[in-house]
Amino acid sequence: MTQRGRATRPTAPAGRSRRTDGDRGGDRAGASRGDLAARRTRLRDVIAPVVTAAGYDLEDVSVSRAGRRHVVRVIVDADGGINLDAVADVSRVVSAALDAAEESGGDLVAGEYQLEVSSPGVDRPLTLPRHWRRNAGRLVKVTVRVERPDAQSAVDRQVTGRVVAADDERVVLETESGQVEHRYAALGPGRVQVEFHRLDEIDEADEVDDDDDDESDGDEHDAADEDDDDDVEDEER
Repeated sequence: MTQRGRATRPTAPAGRSRRTDGDRGGDRAGASRGDLAARRTRLRDVIAPVVTAAGYDLEDVSVSRAGRRHVVRVIVDADGGINLDAVADVSRVVSAALDAAEESGGDLVAGEYQLEVSSPGVDRPLTLPRHWRRNAGRLVKVTVRVERPDAQSAVDRQVTGRVVAADDERVVLETESGQVEHRYAALGPGRVQVEFHRLDEIDEADEVDDDDDDESDGDEHDAADEDDDDDVEDEER
């Protein structure tokens, strides 16, 4: 079973932080956003090649402060989703790449930091063709830029529909008015909608399975009772 939720796992044993050997004096709590952006760029340059070589897509790299240390979060994905074993594999190769980069070129993140690798959650926006393709069958809300026939400025409309198909140029949505095709250039970031009735259907299916199991157990008990009755009759004879 693949998991597309928040499968976060730290690379350090027992969640402990990684610590670089560089000077921590230049990494005070008041570090500017520009510093964090520069670190993010350096980290992405190191991480992207190894993630791609491992067969996954690098969706995002972020650097944030957590008290006196940093947290480096790496989001990866693949066709079919990412399971916990894949997260662990990516964590190892990314950690090794960061260690090698620091040994050869200096600290990527000054001071202590924790590395976290996870798969995209349902709240991640759909911005690339592969995002739409991997969410086929899901209900999505998106802003669509609609050109007006009177040559006036285009208007934005909110559209909610189920992803029927997606390729490198367009996506097909099943809406209340039927199937509609949109090119990605006309779409804003898509948002997957949580469908609670689908969760209810899953729960009902589980209850049906439990009922079937109970009925099967009952039949087995009845058969066992009949065997016991036969044994009693044989002993009386």
